[in-house]
Amino acid sequence: MSEKEPASALAPFRIRSFRFQWPADLTTSWAFEMETLILGWYVLTETRSVFMLTVFAALQYIGTLFAPLFGVTGDRIGHRNLLCAMRSLYAATATALMVLAFAGALTPVLVLVIAGINGLVRPSDIGMRAALVGETMPGARLTAAMGIQRTTQDSARVAGALSGAGLVEALGIGPAYVVVTGLYATSIALTLKAGGAHAQHADGAAPRTRASPWRDLREGFAYVWSAPHLLAAMCLAFLLNLTAFPQLVGLLPYVAKEIYATDQTGLGYMLAGVACGALIGSLTMSRLGGVVRPARTLIVFSAAWYAMMLGFAHTQHAAAGIPFLVLAGCSQSLSQVPMAAMLLRTSDARLRGRVMGLRMLAIYGNIPGLLIAGPLIERLGYAVTASLYCAIGLVFTALILARWRASLWRLDAPANMR
Repeated sequence: MSEKEPASALAPFRIRSFRFQWPADLTTSWAFEMETLILGWYVLTETRSVFMLTVFAALQYIGTLFAPLFGVTGDRIGHRNLLCAMRSLYAATATALMVLAFAGALTPVLVLVIAGINGLVRPSDIGMRAALVGETMPGARLTAAMGIQRTTQDSARVAGALSGAGLVEALGIGPAYVVVTGLYATSIALTLKAGGAHAQHADGAAPRTRASPWRDLREGFAYVWSAPHLLAAMCLAFLLNLTAFPQLVGLLPYVAKEIYATDQTGLGYMLAGVACGALIGSLTMSRLGGVVRPARTLIVFSAAWYAMMLGFAHTQHAAAGIPFLVLAGCSQSLSQVPMAAMLLRTSDARLRGRVMGLRMLAIYGNIPGLLIAGPLIERLGYAVTASLYCAIGLVFTALILARWRASLWRLDAPANMR
């Protein structure tokens, strides 16, 4: 056994930047999850409309169209600097919500407006985190680092979901937002210690001056279009965001309230189930990332994710549904971590931010996925709608594999490089 194998799971923490970035991303993810739960439940309770719930969820992804521009900006000014600016905005909007809640002036309309403001920025946060990891992490440790980095989201979904539900139930929205604002402030302080002021290139040279950000953007699109495995990954990412993610996150408040007849705490347990499974998957990938074939793993566990959501769609009680959510969360991590590692490892270092920005553009699939699901659920019911989404997802996953089989399934393909 090689010397690096026993320590491979924790080796990323030997990098100073990662020791600061990981807790910074963790506190940001905690705040994200608490806000999503608190405000999603508030909108559903105040409006009693699943359509308004899907509008709220969709607004959080409205900025995905700008994700490639965030990638260009990160490549130009440094991913750390960009993350600090983004997280300052989150802190400002959380402070505004806190003040409105304490003043008794909070309304669903104001929640939707603020969700839209955050939604212009938040979709790019995950991509810029990954780009910062890729900027600072040696290639041999990259898959393990992405697995560990993913735990910031997964563990936050456990703790953020449970603590968010408990804080609101015990104290109300205002005090809960004191905690959310504090988490964002902590994240900003830690992010300032991570990475470097400017992106580090593989050849060690300083970033070159570029005449136009639009040229940079076109260069990023052309680069992805010319690489079959990158293009296939982007198509699959869009499909998953269109048909799988809405079920796993955005529609759970509806299932909790209307099908399981449970309260906000019950919803917290459901979200925690998803997060526990995802955390298990991330930890598994942080340990075994060096031996898996990324593209093959991506395809297999994307299909498994749909299979678990199909089972979940036909449960009538939380006790039966939560195990499916755990397995779906695990499948999600086991598909998304290899995808991120594959994109970072096989991309030109100069274009890393733009590649991850385009990856975040795929999150746009959440918007039509959520907005279409609302009316379909009202007409057909949740079980039929979810089954239809899963069937579409499985069919198009098979078509993507068939179209790019040489790039995704062959053992000697760059996308399956260990």
